Amino acid sequence: MSQKFRKKNKSNIGAVAFKVFWKQDMLAGFMVFLIALPLSLGIAKASGFPPAMGVLTAIVGGIFTPLFKVSELSIKGPAAGLITICAASVMEFGGDEKAWMITCAAIIVMAVLQMILSLLKFGDYADFFPHSAVHGMLSAIGIIIIAKQIPVLLGENPTAYAGEGSIELLMNIPNFISHANWPVAVVGFVGLLAMFLIPVIKIKPVQKIPAPMWVLILTIPLSIFWKFGEMKGNYTLVQIGDFWGSFGFHFDFSAIASFTFWKYVFMLLFVNSLESMLTVKAVDDLKPETEKSDANGDLMGNGFGNFVAGFLGATPMISEVVRSSANIGFKAKSKWSNFYHGVFLLIAMIFLIPIIEKIPNAALAAILIYAGYRLAAPREFLLTYRIGKEQLAAFLTTIVVTLAQDLLAGILAGLLVELTIYLFMGVKLSNLFKARYELVERDNELFIVLKGAALFTNIIGFKKVFHQIPEKSTFYLDCSEAKLIDHSFLFFIQVFQKDYNRKGGQFKIIGMQHHSRFSRHKLATRIKKDKEN
Repeated sequence: MSQKFRKKNKSNIGAVAFKVFWKQDMLAGFMVFLIALPLSLGIAKASGFPPAMGVLTAIVGGIFTPLFKVSELSIKGPAAGLITICAASVMEFGGDEKAWMITCAAIIVMAVLQMILSLLKFGDYADFFPHSAVHGMLSAIGIIIIAKQIPVLLGENPTAYAGEGSIELLMNIPNFISHANWPVAVVGFVGLLAMFLIPVIKIKPVQKIPAPMWVLILTIPLSIFWKFGEMKGNYTLVQIGDFWGSFGFHFDFSAIASFTFWKYVFMLLFVNSLESMLTVKAVDDLKPETEKSDANGDLMGNGFGNFVAGFLGATPMISEVVRSSANIGFKAKSKWSNFYHGVFLLIAMIFLIPIIEKIPNAALAAILIYAGYRLAAPREFLLTYRIGKEQLAAFLTTIVVTLAQDLLAGILAGLLVELTIYLFMGVKLSNLFKARYELVERDNELFIVLKGAALFTNIIGFKKVFHQIPEKSTFYLDCSEAKLIDHSFLFFIQVFQKDYNRKGGQFKIIGMQHHSRFSRHKLATRIKKDKEN
């Protein structure tokens, strides 16, 4: 939505956008619905929830969150990044229906804390975490998703690998292949090929249908032909059952006094909030002509949505990056495209459950494996290496520790590795969390002179100074006296510079010639040249 439109209709922008853009937003919402339906089913099932609970999450996220000041073009719903936490929680509480409801109680508590964080303006602190550790966390999640979905793709009985960790699952791939249910595996491989090939087929009629929907179009007939419904066990097809008959409150606070309960509350809170805030930033970058999103408003909307979802027994929701990117690609104009996507999912749950129960679980596994691959693609490793070896060290540490322990331990380990490297390079301990700078006025122009080190740990201090500068002013960031400027800080000032200058200001960065880069990448960490130290 353009800033010109916003200025004309600032007093009632939501209602006006609903009336003006309903055709574009409805079409975009329908296309996102086609992507969200199979993804939501697969994410819920992989999380240890009834499959329909993922669709319910997307319905709640679509219909309720637009009532808040959420990011205009982001789509709210279940996310692959939360699978590992939800699945681990369900398993640790016993793996049964009660465990699912205890996890829902943890989601409710997490949602309350998320709304409190929004009121405390926690959204402003998204830049605190180093990019290398965050991307390492997402890549580790991708590897875990792939590991957990490979046996599903091959038609293995879930009881044969219950309780195995991601490393054990990866080591057992030869065993899964040797015991594969080949009709199921063929369906899974067809779905996997569709996910990888449909996006690169340059035929308009093919491109008009999203790849996840092509997976269903291709695999449902195969499952009918091979009579999946008659196979032993109930793990070959999606099972929803009497969804509306069982619709109600599904939560259990019986474990609230335990350490395990609160462990998952804070893991969900951390990953949910951080990934949502990163998505909001990514959506803003994809549509730079639109007004910058309110991260705290989006966090409040997500918190309320998670509160409702938890009470109803649904999976947690976030501002999800894949569906949000698709929403922009489908030319959505406002947050009402998210609303329409929720409405179409609601209609599907009213009228299409018999068809949904024809979907093979192997097809959903194929969709999730592709989502995992997107998170952990080789290009992520290569890009991190190109930015700098210190970034790669933190990135790999985060992945390894996450796979061996959990997400919180992983990102903390990555953060500590990066800090240790910077301390070894001469950054003072007192400078790690304190923004050191000097404000200087020269010839009626303002200069912010960096002192010491500018790092991910002290970005917040610099951020406060930058946002105090009046709009449409001219000011300079003088880096000539800085000891070290890290990648996360450089990424932050690049985004700030683009946004500030787009609004009519002149923000310029000077003094970089005094530093050497850790790599050829333009955002590589820079250190002051030895002769000038």
